[in-house]
Amino acid sequence: MSTSESNARSINEGLAGADLHRGMVETTPGQNTPFRISPEPIWIDRPLYDHIERLGKHLLAFYQAANRLYLHSVRGSQPDWVRAYLEAGKPETVIDYQRMRRFRTDVPVIIRPDVVPTDDGLIIAELDSVPGGFGLLDALSEQYASLGYELVGGADGIARGFWQAVTAASSAQDPTLAIAVSDESGDYRGEMRRLAERLRSMGKRAYETHPGDLHFREDGLYLAEGAENSRRVDVLYRFFELFDLKNIPKIDLILYAIRKELVHSTPPIKANLEEKLLFALLHHAELASYWQQQLGKESYAVCKEVFPRSWVVDPTPVPPHASIPGLTLSGKPVRDWRQLKSATQKERELVLKPSGFSPNAWGSRGVLIGHDLPAEAWGEGVERALESFGRTPYVLQEFHKGRRFEVSYFDFEDEQVKRMPARLRLCPYYFVTGDEVTLGGILATAVSLEKKVIHGMSDAVMAPVAVKEAD
Repeated sequence: MSTSESNARSINEGLAGADLHRGMVETTPGQNTPFRISPEPIWIDRPLYDHIERLGKHLLAFYQAANRLYLHSVRGSQPDWVRAYLEAGKPETVIDYQRMRRFRTDVPVIIRPDVVPTDDGLIIAELDSVPGGFGLLDALSEQYASLGYELVGGADGIARGFWQAVTAASSAQDPTLAIAVSDESGDYRGEMRRLAERLRSMGKRAYETHPGDLHFREDGLYLAEGAENSRRVDVLYRFFELFDLKNIPKIDLILYAIRKELVHSTPPIKANLEEKLLFALLHHAELASYWQQQLGKESYAVCKEVFPRSWVVDPTPVPPHASIPGLTLSGKPVRDWRQLKSATQKERELVLKPSGFSPNAWGSRGVLIGHDLPAEAWGEGVERALESFGRTPYVLQEFHKGRRFEVSYFDFEDEQVKRMPARLRLCPYYFVTGDEVTLGGILATAVSLEKKVIHGMSDAVMAPVAVKEAD
């Protein structure tokens, strides 16, 4: 048996019973993951790593500036249309929480961009402040590190970084953390349960729970009554989406405890920070001076470079003398979004997707790649985006093709190691403590060259990232 085959089988065996299937299709018998296993980490070079490592501080600055932009718009010191975009389709409860003064400076403590390395540099396709995958990365890192590989973040960078970030604001000496996973996010329950178990093995009080199993008392939230771990929760990690609040048991009591600061909760109840249209705001000419002032020269330049040009698909008619800034077809300015319906396949190198606050706005759901669709389907997508503006605004983005990499995986059906030309999505997990940002690890997803959307699937390779030094 070769070293590569031995590694793959060892990793596979180490993940047995880890419940990482996340609702995906059944895999090859004997394989314990819903994706292909690489016998080694996904390797990146030092310059690419250095670029990713430096991104963390700029992304935190972006979140902080985006948070202030919304609040300034609410107060009237920035354009009101910013507030209107970020509140579109939101219920009153969500709007109230994202405006609360006591949480006004709170931003996500986990920042996960979807980074696509291209021939021209890095592109961040999306930013996720309620990300899945870090429990999976922790499980994978443990296995690859046991084989002697030196990974980005090390064997326990995810567990250590997560604990430090989510508990930093707690006043408790020995805080109890509850990771509340909703039914809607249930595909990730297994990795969150395993991460909580990992933290307990490190001496931390961490538990995965269903929101319905939390109990409210006058002094706060408690874990399951009568269970060994029945104790007061100091920190609640919200692993549920804000669009799903109406379906979450005991949500009124949970929100009450958060509002009264009986429990420290993160990510904050701020749907305005979970919108993809933030990219469009960064690129909006009217807001350029705001971003330059708030971000500073370096962070502004970095964000403008890595965030693809984006537009909010707003059906408001454009005046006769105007056009949609920066958007052209055949060299001519676009004045009406419906002009996109007649674009050629080459001109359709565009991405259309819901901005947020929708079950179709995460996990690559609702994403349309223009040049990967028949013209009729693309046209239907444009119409759907226009019609849904008041409920769920859509964003149009430029498409950027990832550059080519080579990865290997073990085929459990053919029982051999195979090579695959691939494109990569790199998901670095940055953990925020105050103004400090730490890179805990990078999860790589590799798909074959013909695929336009890169995400976890049965024929994708998923593995932690390591740095290959130059010879």
